[in-house]
Amino acid sequence: MTTSLWTVFGSEVTGTAILILLGVGVVANVLLAKSGALGGGYIVIIFGWGLAVFAGVFAAASSGAHLNPAVTIGLLVSGADEYAPGVAVTLTSTLVYFAAEFLGAFIGAVLAWLAFRKHYEAETEAGTILGTFSTGPAIKSPIDNIVTEALGTFVLVYIVLRFGDTPTEIGPLAVALIVVGIGASLGGPTGYAINPARDLGPRIAHFLLPIKHKGTSNWGYAWVPIVGPVIGAVLAGLFAAHISI
Repeated sequence: MTTSLWTVFGSEVTGTAILILLGVGVVANVLLAKSGALGGGYIVIIFGWGLAVFAGVFAAASSGAHLNPAVTIGLLVSGADEYAPGVAVTLTSTLVYFAAEFLGAFIGAVLAWLAFRKHYEAETEAGTILGTFSTGPAIKSPIDNIVTEALGTFVLVYIVLRFGDTPTEIGPLAVALIVVGIGASLGGPTGYAINPARDLGPRIAHFLLPIKHKGTSNWGYAWVPIVGPVIGAVLAGLFAAHISI
């Protein structure tokens, strides 16, 4: 049985949108002025992101729930025949996954803004506003930031590949806990994007949305959470295919 690319596209858009709605939402909940959860802290954020992945994987089960171009790249590099049951690995299917993941991330960020619109209006700190949408380094050092992102993404993608051909085969809860673990161990230096769509889609939303006091979208850093995860995903795919036992 084959799965149509329209199904793949709709599944990945939906799942990634839910992931980002809940992920951006938990950061907004903890950081934005006058939010009832203001000051909830980093532990709330990483568990919120983990549960966002949990929900997103269920929502995108029809397409294998990649939700992340790094997962798609890892599968491609590993030599997998299918991205999900009935979805062959081809140039076209790869591009469909990428397009759906980035679009879903943008939509999810816009939905999160709608949920917190009045709180964004009340927030006057540009850095706080941007921090709810996209990642940023605690210490700006592009090479080191890339290394951190690559390592975190390697862990995510390699574990996903080792447990099965698609994330859903290890179960949504297992993927969620991996994301929580990466955040707890490696998240501090860069905010652990570990997903190019997770950072770029919301960053574009931040740039386009009419938010007072939002400042710049820090495009000078935007390439780091793309390059780092891509490197990590390629290494994970190669390691899973040719090195690991």
